[in-house]
Amino acid sequence: MKLSTKGRYGLRAFIDLAVSGEGQPVSIISIAQRQEISVSYLEKLMAKLKKAGLVESVRGVNGGYTIARPVEEISVGDVLRALEGDLVPVECAGIDESHATHCSSSSQCVSKIVWKRINDCINDTVDSIYIGELVQESRGL
Repeated sequence: MKLSTKGRYGLRAFIDLAVSGEGQPVSIISIAQRQEISVSYLEKLMAKLKKAGLVESVRGVNGGYTIARPVEEISVGDVLRALEGDLVPVECAGIDESHATHCSSSSQCVSKIVWKRINDCINDTVDSIYIGELVQESRGL
């Protein structure tokens, strides 16, 4: 599975916001400069994160974005799903019926076991890493 720039840049920006914000709004321009992401692209990513309830915007001279919940409660998976949608490596009837393509051999296909295990591992991994841990790691660098 390969994440798009939405997931990669959005996660970097979200971590930057968590590290830089500490309860204070952070301007999108400052995040864009530190992360070397265009402001217009970052605005689109922040809109997705806001829609998912992960960030809040603050208007005004000292406005910007803040993290909407404690970073100890937000997983990498929450952020990636807000930006990328579901994290499935292969659309297969054996993984999840909501993502199923209509495969003519799905009833006797054993490769779906592989795809399900990969999917489960990816989701378990991103759901077990919390933004709070990454904030602590970044402060240790």
